[in-house]
Amino acid sequence: MIVRNIIRGSAGSSLQALRPTIRSFKHRSYSSSTTCMPSSSTPSSASMLGTFTNELDKIAPRFEVEGSQINVLRSPSEFYKTLKTKILNAERQIFLSTLYIGKTEHGLMSTLQQALRAKPELKLSILTDALRGTREAPNPTTAFLLAPLVSEFGSERVDVRMYHTPNLTGLRKKYIPERINEGWGLQHMKLYGVDDEIIISGANLSNDYFTDRQDRYHVFSSKEITEYFFRIHSAVSSLSFQVVPDAQLPAGFVLDWPSTNSAVSPLADPKKYIAASTSILNQLIKAQPQSVSFGSSQRNTTVYPVSQLSPLLNPDSSTELPAITTILQTLALPTFKSSSWIFTAGYFNPDPSLTSLLLSTASTSNTVITASPQANGFYGSKGVSGLLPAAYTLLSRRFLETAARAKRQDEITLKEWKKGTVNQPDGWTYHAKGLWVSLNGEKEPSISVVGSSNYTKRSYSLDLEVGTVIVTSDEGLKKRLREERDDLQNYAQEIRMDDFLKVERRVGLQVRIAMWIVEMVGGAL
Repeated sequence: MIVRNIIRGSAGSSLQALRPTIRSFKHRSYSSSTTCMPSSSTPSSASMLGTFTNELDKIAPRFEVEGSQINVLRSPSEFYKTLKTKILNAERQIFLSTLYIGKTEHGLMSTLQQALRAKPELKLSILTDALRGTREAPNPTTAFLLAPLVSEFGSERVDVRMYHTPNLTGLRKKYIPERINEGWGLQHMKLYGVDDEIIISGANLSNDYFTDRQDRYHVFSSKEITEYFFRIHSAVSSLSFQVVPDAQLPAGFVLDWPSTNSAVSPLADPKKYIAASTSILNQLIKAQPQSVSFGSSQRNTTVYPVSQLSPLLNPDSSTELPAITTILQTLALPTFKSSSWIFTAGYFNPDPSLTSLLLSTASTSNTVITASPQANGFYGSKGVSGLLPAAYTLLSRRFLETAARAKRQDEITLKEWKKGTVNQPDGWTYHAKGLWVSLNGEKEPSISVVGSSNYTKRSYSLDLEVGTVIVTSDEGLKKRLREERDDLQNYAQEIRMDDFLKVERRVGLQVRIAMWIVEMVGGAL
């Protein structure tokens, strides 16, 4: 196929002779120890927050900011407008990490061109996924869209990279068709940095994410946090193929493996590639000694960048799953009975460990929000993919059944988000994911998790994910987090077991096929 002919570099002509090297991934066990608090009196919210930060300090890097440095965007259009405005005002650098950029996003390309033309010192770095970004070549692709930027401004100013999973090599890469091959892993991080600010999101860069596909978007105005994520972006870019324009090829580009990269190509030697990536990334993602204490003057918010880079780490030292595990284990303590949480995922298929942890929390007022079938991007699709909404319906039903067996059916509510019907006028899809935690009976969240992860099994084994855990006592930020959370619930309706007995909710034998697809690729969209 065309895509296989546009990759060159250290894999060379020996690609067909390579034997696939596929690692198996196992979840690690994490300590459930937490800081104990006196039981004789109700703890303050500050001491409750300290319980979380004491444990998170052991897992991920810690950054102290003011709550006013974090802005919460609420809609796709606001996200797009904010991103374009920041790009046009950029002075030094722009870096974008995403699964893909829509192949017809000429408006975004025009914005990038305008910024680069206005500021001769401005540099642009883009990281996407090689499988998703080239699969339709020689027809228009993400790579085809981006190549002209390199042609116009040169590789010194514009660097376009495409990550290729080390899990898909040799015969497996040769014979597994496009789309299905994405089941072996993708670059799924969403980082949109401009100078000293960064947007952390779960949204990709395409028209639906700019118009009618609901996600979450947090803007961090912090030089230190932005520089940290730029180091993550740069490290993965140095482990990725480079897009080189080539007008002589039908695709218009070639994927090259530069000699300056930090490792050999994953297609040439996956084991050596993973050994090198482990050495590079381990130092970036692990917790560092900190001298700043939580709650100091004005620094009322702690941000923990968390990463799930399992395909690139052996042993796996990723921080996202340990961080969320720690949060939920802490919420299982009797001290936190007065707390509450809301968990959301557009594609509701959480890793089994998270399902167990959610059901084990001590709080009695909790909510799960997921997409209704009519807000699922596959709703109405032809072929097997059209079965996926029914598959997710079955997974939601199984969650309620599990909650009932645990006698938590009155303490955990399942809601489905619906805003019109996808592919119809004013119909939206739902892609938001994350966690909000309110403490001590408060309505406002003090803890929020936002990022690219769908919290599925594949998120914790095959894809590259990043996000943040926010722990705050800032009333303004807590208010903004509550507004974000409640705005999503405005379009969410409670679903009970009786609803799954309705004719339109029944699933047939074909859903077994869809369930297999969900396991393979469902968490990567």
